[in-house]
Amino acid sequence: MGKGKKPATYEDLEALPVGWVGEILEDELVASPRPAMGHAHTAASLHLVLGAPFSLGSGGPGGWWIVYEPELHFGRDVLVPDLAGWSRERLPELPSPDEPFMTLAPDWVCEVLSPATVRIDRTRKLPIYHREGVAHAWLVDPRARTLEVFRHEPAGWLLTAKHGDGDVVRAEPFDVVPLGLGALWLGSVPPRLS
Repeated sequence: MGKGKKPATYEDLEALPVGWVGEILEDELVASPRPAMGHAHTAASLHLVLGAPFSLGSGGPGGWWIVYEPELHFGRDVLVPDLAGWSRERLPELPSPDEPFMTLAPDWVCEVLSPATVRIDRTRKLPIYHREGVAHAWLVDPRARTLEVFRHEPAGWLLTAKHGDGDVVRAEPFDVVPLGLGALWLGSVPPRLS
C-alpha cells in the first residue's frame, strides 16, 4: 500500500459495482470483473467433479465441504478463492446458511488463473493462504490447461505436481479419486472415467 493511503475497509468492498469481485490484501482493495467464460467453466466444472465424491460422497469418500467462491476473513485480509474445501474432521458442520463469510482457514484452496489475476493469485494470495495454515493449494490455468498442486511446508509452498491438458491425475488432497483434467477446459471433450 502506498504512503498516505488509508487501509481499505469492508465498506470499500460493498461499494464496488455489481458484478465485481473485491478482496482486501494487506490493507489494499483489489477488484476484478467477473471472470470470462473459460475461467467460469473451469471453476464450475472443478466444483462438480470434486463436489460429488468429496462433498456429497457420490462415487467417493465424502468427508469435505467444497464451497464455490467463499468469502474468507483472515484478520484485515478478505479473500475470495474460486473454490475452497474444509475437511469435516476440522469443520463438522458449515455455519448458518446466512453467515456471509468464514474465518476458519480452509484445508484446500483453488485459484483459477486469468490474465488479470495470475500475479495477484501467485504473489499476494498464496502467501496469505500459507500464513493462515492452508494445507493444500491448487492453481488451475484454463488457458495453458494446467493444474499445479502445492503442499504447505514450514518454509513455504512445495510444488508437488504439475499436470496438463487431458491428463487423468490423482492430486492431493483428493488423490483417492481420479480427476480427468479434460473435463475442466472449455471446448474439450472430457474422457469417460470408470
